[in-house]
Parts: sequence; C-alpha cells; structure tokens
Amino acid sequence: MNDQTRKTAIVTGGSRGIGKAIALRLAADGFAVVISYSSNESKARDTLSAIEAAGGQAIAIKGDVGNAQDVAALFEGAKSAFGRIDVVVNSAGVMRMAPISEASLDDFDRMIATNLRGAFLVLGRAAADVESGGRIIALTTSVIAKSFPSYGPYIASKAGVEGLVHVLANELRGRQITVNAVAPGPVGTELFLEGKSQEQVNHIASLAPLERLGTPEDIAAAVAFLAGPDGGWINSQVLRANGGFA
Repeated sequence: MNDQTRKTAIVTGGSRGIGKAIALRLAADGFAVVISYSSNESKARDTLSAIEAAGGQAIAIKGDVGNAQDVAALFEGAKSAFGRIDVVVNSAGVMRMAPISEASLDDFDRMIATNLRGAFLVLGRAAADVESGGRIIALTTSVIAKSFPSYGPYIASKAGVEGLVHVLANELRGRQITVNAVAPGPVGTELFLEGKSQEQVNHIASLAPLERLGTPEDIAAAVAFLAGPDGGWINSQVLRANGGFA
C-alpha cells in the first residue's frame, strides 16, 4: 500500500459531518487519505467506501485525539501505509451547550479534552511529521465572535485552538509548512442540528447575509484551498467560512 509519490492527508474526525466532506474532497483532489475516528466504525467504513468507489486511496484508524498514544499510533499508521504525511486536518471535536457554571464542569472538561487537548496533540505531532512544504489545518468556529449564552466552554476550547495555530506557525519558521485554521459558521450537520427545533434552525440560518446554513462541502472547499497549491502563501490565518455570519 506504500506509495512514496502520492501525497497523504490525515483527517481527524473524518468519518462523518464536516470531517467526512473534507476527507472526500481531499481524496478527490488526489491525496491518499487517513481517516481518524473515535467510535463509529460503520460511519468510517462508509467514508472509506465512498473514497474507494471514486478511485481514491484511504485507510481508517480508530483513536481518541485527546489520547497521546492514540495520536502517535495514527501518525505511525499513516506513515506505515503511505510513507509520508503532507497535510493534517484536525476536524475532530465535540460541542455541548453549557452555561458558565460549576454544574457544567463535566461538559467543560470533555470539550477541553477533545477540542483543545486533542488539537494540541495533533498539531504537535503534525509539526514533527509533516513533510517540508506541507500544510496543517485546524477547525475552529465562527461562533467565537458571537458570544452566545451557553457556548462558553465550546468557545473557550476553540479560541485556544486559534491561539495554538498562530504560535505553531511561528515555531515552524524555516520549514515551509503553513499552519492555518478554518472557522465554520453554522453548518447543517448532526452535531449542529441535535437538540434544535426547526424554528431555531431557521432563525440561525437567517443570521448570515447569504441566509442559509453552510454545508459540509462549503467547509471542505475552504480546507482544500489551504491544502492545495493556491493556499501556499496563506499562513497563521483564521479563514472564517461562514457566509458572513460573523
């Protein structure tokens, strides 16, 4: 399976939602794709099948991005399968509505463990393993600019990720590796729709000037730009892919 000539991309959270769309798009752009997933093997297999049906190459590796050993195994598995790593997209994340209160501490800890600790581990390993000229991309959120009630723990975790992106870009000076973030606005995924009424969904969709929710493919297109040849001069930036939401 080792192919030293084809570029390879790792996509965490690549089994469904935005991560799946990113994996499919990068595969369509010619990357061999390594999908990292935390629990849903069936969804991961569906993504693999879709990539392979379109003529692409992909493997799936189970693991928790908040676990250092799992992240190490992900990168070692990618190198073993394809011989190199050129792009890393950290899309894995969790979102729970929780007010800033001691009663929300469990939700806060969960989001920090996955969203921020996970990003720290994935970005750190990417810094060590990505080839010269490669790309590192983290998913954050445009809701940072809105400060909606009950988004405090989620916003805190994703604001931390944006800070890591800027610092890592400077730490990789001289290696020709770009480090950027993509911050989606509201996107019609299971993660976003869960627990919301149709009225709430319609209201949120109306907030952006384009008056619709984003699609996973919208976000995948932004990631593909940063991962592709036209994104080579973009570094240490947060691309807010949100239709004007914020």
